[in-house]
Amino acid sequence: MALGSVLLEILHRPTTGQVLSELLIFAIPLWVAVAIGVLVGWVWKPKWASTLSREMFLDAKQGGEFSVTSLSTMIPSLNILKFQLPSFFWAADDGGIQTDSFSGRRTLNSKCSSSKMEKEKPNLVMEDDLEHLCKLVEVKDGGPAWIQMMDRSTPTMNYQAWRRDPETGPPQYRTRTVFEDATPEMVRDFFWDDEFRAKWDDMLVHAETLEECPTRGTMVVQWVRKFPFFCSDREYIIGRRIWKSGRMYYCVTKGVPCSSVPRRNKPRRVDLYYSSWCIRAVESKRGDGELTACEVMLFHHEDMGIPWEIAKLGVRQGMWGAVKKLEPGLRAYQKHRASAAQLSQSAFMAQINTKVSADHLRSLETSISDSSEIEIRETSEKPVGHNVPKLLVIGGAVALACSLERGLLTKALIFGVARKFAIGRRS
Repeated sequence: MALGSVLLEILHRPTTGQVLSELLIFAIPLWVAVAIGVLVGWVWKPKWASTLSREMFLDAKQGGEFSVTSLSTMIPSLNILKFQLPSFFWAADDGGIQTDSFSGRRTLNSKCSSSKMEKEKPNLVMEDDLEHLCKLVEVKDGGPAWIQMMDRSTPTMNYQAWRRDPETGPPQYRTRTVFEDATPEMVRDFFWDDEFRAKWDDMLVHAETLEECPTRGTMVVQWVRKFPFFCSDREYIIGRRIWKSGRMYYCVTKGVPCSSVPRRNKPRRVDLYYSSWCIRAVESKRGDGELTACEVMLFHHEDMGIPWEIAKLGVRQGMWGAVKKLEPGLRAYQKHRASAAQLSQSAFMAQINTKVSADHLRSLETSISDSSEIEIRETSEKPVGHNVPKLLVIGGAVALACSLERGLLTKALIFGVARKFAIGRRS
């Protein structure tokens, strides 16, 4: 605020010459401080950043392509930090569960047959994933406490969100959304229907089914999502499957390896991805005792290639705006289905579920010993760099953004966070 008052005082000078001269005098120490910050940032820049930039320049000059292999050789630590996803998914037989075959099944247009898929990937999305989701739903997975960060509502939707920071890995999010006048089956199909998703999810630029299993309803899909602020797009290879217990649905989606889809520089592939939810009917807030509302418990985390502390700020600012698009999309989908429109292939696959008994679910819950907690309080991000000179932070952010070569989104976020840190928060 002091900086703004000084600038305001300068702008009220009687003549243009005085304003320009005082602005020049005022700007000199600022630019000196920024230059020092940039210098410090470049001094602290890791050696691999310089090597990486030089190698990329030489490859471009020689007309070649910069490969991921060369990157891993220049940055050996990446091999240590690399997160390796499970290489097994579809279970040949899940104990205690049966497959729900949807009547009137249509011919599947998958790229790979079910038999070939099961030979190549015998254990894709399996019962271990169901057990993990059950633990998350019951808040008994033994992880850190969930801290509430949002509680919003509209006349026909309630939304709550929590976050927690594990010791390793990206931030994790837990949300509870209740839609009035919606059935669990409709909401299940809505989230699975990639063809209709493109009509309400403006971040989805491409969706394609790579493989599907007609007996268990398991799918492997490819998504390409557009990120804001002209950041490079992100590619997801997602394995997904649904378990059913009565009218409760456990929907698991997670990143899976796929050798048939080669990696590219753009879009950038997101390997660490988990987004699963539990859908069930609940009582309406009208208090009439009828189960006419639908509750969705979502658990999500991913490594988008953006520094986690920066990503947390971005998620917090944009979460409600993204959530508000859900309900109009769901209502449009209800009208679409009411018009007797042909069921899309992905929505058809959502109706092939693996049945699981309530007793089996209880047996999964009894294997849970540790308990997590939920803290009902708003998060308050502590300003990193509280004791660091403001303009040194900004200058260091300039150097960091220039050296990381991560696209405009990351750079914009870095500048925004640096500005936030520099301004600081009054306690």
